[in-house]
Amino acid sequence: MTRQLFRSIVAIALAGVVTLAPVVPTFAQTEAPAANPAAAPGAAPAQPGQQTAQTPVVPVPVVPFQFPRGRDYSLAPSWFHRVWIPYEQTQVDQPQFTNSPRIDALIKNGKLMLSLQDAVELALENNLDLQVQRFNPWIAETDILRTMGGGADRGTAGSTTLPVAFSDQNAVSFDPLVTTALSVDSKQIPVNNPLTAGTGGSAAFGAFSTLFTHTEIGNFGYSQTLHYGTNFAATLDTTRTSTTSTAVDFNPSVQVTGQFLVSQPLLNGFGRTVNERYLRIARINQTANDQAFVQSIITDITAVEDDYWELVFARGNVTVQQQAVDLAQRLYDDNKKQVEVGTLAPLGIVQAQAQVATAQQALILAQTTQLQDQTLLMSVITKNPTAPNLLNVEIVPSDSVQNLPPVENLTLPDAVNEALAKRPDVAQSKLVINADGINIQATRNALLPNLTISAYASSVGLGGDRHITLPTPTVVPGGVDSALSQTFQGSYPEYEAQLELSLPLRNRVAVADNTRALLTQRQDQARLQQTINNAMVDVQNALITLQQDGPTVTAAQTTRLLQQETLDAEQKKLDLGASTIFLVVTDQQTLAAAAAAEVRAEANLAEAVVNLQRALGRTLDVFKITIADAKSGKAPHETNIPGTTMAGQLFDPRLPN
Repeated sequence: MTRQLFRSIVAIALAGVVTLAPVVPTFAQTEAPAANPAAAPGAAPAQPGQQTAQTPVVPVPVVPFQFPRGRDYSLAPSWFHRVWIPYEQTQVDQPQFTNSPRIDALIKNGKLMLSLQDAVELALENNLDLQVQRFNPWIAETDILRTMGGGADRGTAGSTTLPVAFSDQNAVSFDPLVTTALSVDSKQIPVNNPLTAGTGGSAAFGAFSTLFTHTEIGNFGYSQTLHYGTNFAATLDTTRTSTTSTAVDFNPSVQVTGQFLVSQPLLNGFGRTVNERYLRIARINQTANDQAFVQSIITDITAVEDDYWELVFARGNVTVQQQAVDLAQRLYDDNKKQVEVGTLAPLGIVQAQAQVATAQQALILAQTTQLQDQTLLMSVITKNPTAPNLLNVEIVPSDSVQNLPPVENLTLPDAVNEALAKRPDVAQSKLVINADGINIQATRNALLPNLTISAYASSVGLGGDRHITLPTPTVVPGGVDSALSQTFQGSYPEYEAQLELSLPLRNRVAVADNTRALLTQRQDQARLQQTINNAMVDVQNALITLQQDGPTVTAAQTTRLLQQETLDAEQKKLDLGASTIFLVVTDQQTLAAAAAAEVRAEANLAEAVVNLQRALGRTLDVFKITIADAKSGKAPHETNIPGTTMAGQLFDPRLPN
């Protein structure tokens, strides 16, 4: 009965090894929903000594972005057809630093005809800051792959501020481990006492008796840790020995030992919650990196829009200052003619000439600003702004403030609700609290004592050429087959079970970790409310600025029109001799200032719209940018359906163009 029971146990164990070997990696890719404690934003933080056991564990909902990725670095390459692939270095493409060909198509006769949409698309393709930020989500994917195998996540430098997973439990390895050891040993031993050495007989006078042994060992093992903390190992050790000793029954002999060991923590270290803490935080970190990448896209596109409208203003200001020079030059020419015919005193031409010089100085300053703004815009839409095909190229913006769509009338509550739902910084703050919840669960488990149950089963088989001396010397042939048969039939079994308890009396390390995890969560809850408040202030300021810039443009336009009428009237009075050159020059200067203020107010209005889109988290929606476009560095497609091509087909960056 004992032998039959042992065979059943061994058969079940081997079946489990065979079955679990290909399945466990799949377990490592699944993740149970993490329940993470997060208090409501704005709630008063708990005092250090306050009991919080009754606080409900509620994760902060964060809807992750869904987008088709390129290569997914969170998945190991398939080794089904190539078993050596896990041991090869991963191939990662080199970054490209040449400008995209799109920019060449926009250059006509030395002028880069650029719309705002073109500027944004070129930034997606060429902006080096975005190219740097694209690597962070991919690096976060490698952390997922690492934690699937049981390793600790390494984090993403300079991207997110998620807390690292910490607790007193040791990290485990979820990847199966196959071990093998082969060895050969030959010995020639001088024998002092043949009887005790087992060589038999006696040595000749003056000569030593010698013992020869030859041993070959082949050991094979399989071990793995499951996500509930269960650890099991199965080994099969084979030893073949031949010797010159006559005192052994089997020569050569084959001994096979099969072992199966399983252990399970019952308190500390039990369950997926604690053993998957690195994996769960790595998955949260991946979502946080996606949010951080979205934030960088919004920031960079907002900068591109601001640079674009600053260039529009600079070019408009150059036009205004050129008109002021033309007016001053016309007044100077008219006065010069009048001085020549004697109808005007020479002082009149001096005042007009001074006005020309002043207007030319203002024009030079405006042209300098235009060149600087053009250089700045070129630097954010190209990888190499000094490429030969871009030298001496003039950027001509094709969009104007007059082409802006009408500004919708948003109420503050609606704007705030939209911002809190879309802004990446708010989502990242919520993710931090979710990661804090995982640490709280892991450190709470670490407070428990170590109680481990383990079981061990072993069987030994012995075979080989058996030497029988009585009644007549005979040799019964045998080998590894008989030894294996005895091992798997349980001819010589061994069983062991153990329950081990380790109870730290003061448990200060675990208490400190759990307290720190709780304090960190309370601190991050305050940070979340701070982020929400900052977002509300940001939205409110953006709305106020936009509401004020609209009337400012209207007032600036009215001022410029009235000042034009004033100058025209003063010019007519001068022609009739009822005014002075000084008054006309003064009105010209005032008109130039009013026209420049109008251009500035229009640019401010455009930038206010850009700032409101940023504050609301709308920037990507405005330009129909999908995260797939941003990750792949491709321009957005002419469609309202994210992730589709112009033909309406699904876009996948992994496929060749």
